[in-house]
Amino acid sequence: MGDRYQATGGDNGGMRVTDTLAFVRGSWQLDRMLTDYRAGLEGCFTGHALVAPAPPDQPGEWCYTEHGELRFAAHTGPAGRQLRYQGQPDGTVRVRFADGRPFYVLDLRSGQAEAEHGCGPDHYQLSHRVLAADLLEERWRVRGPAKDYLAITRHARKPLHHALIHRTMDGNNVT
Repeated sequence: MGDRYQATGGDNGGMRVTDTLAFVRGSWQLDRMLTDYRAGLEGCFTGHALVAPAPPDQPGEWCYTEHGELRFAAHTGPAGRQLRYQGQPDGTVRVRFADGRPFYVLDLRSGQAEAEHGCGPDHYQLSHRVLAADLLEERWRVRGPAKDYLAITRHARKPLHHALIHRTMDGNNVT
């Protein structure tokens, strides 16, 4: 950890960080609980995420890549997603979908962040809270004509010496 980021106690119960990208970089263990209110079902996702530099043709960008196992109703199988991060001079991060479309701005400097995103008829309410120097909670509340779910994810930082090489969804190695 050391000088990769500085974290201090926040007024809102979240731990303030000086630079959002510096805080989220690295390898994380993920535990996600999913509640589908429309279908009346619950499930979970367990896996890993890595925030690492993007390929050289995407200067200044970082890749968020997660992979793991989804257990939802009768389904059990592999799952994952990718996002693109771009650190900003003010300590925030512009988050984009893997295809480059804008998603939201992540600002953990106060120890917590809230954002909204409209995706067609669906509405995403996102919240993040830094619980400790190595623990981040993320909540996605999604509502729309065909969606009504809550996803709560705990990100626990993995020590550097335990970081593994992860595979992106298209099969390229990310270190």
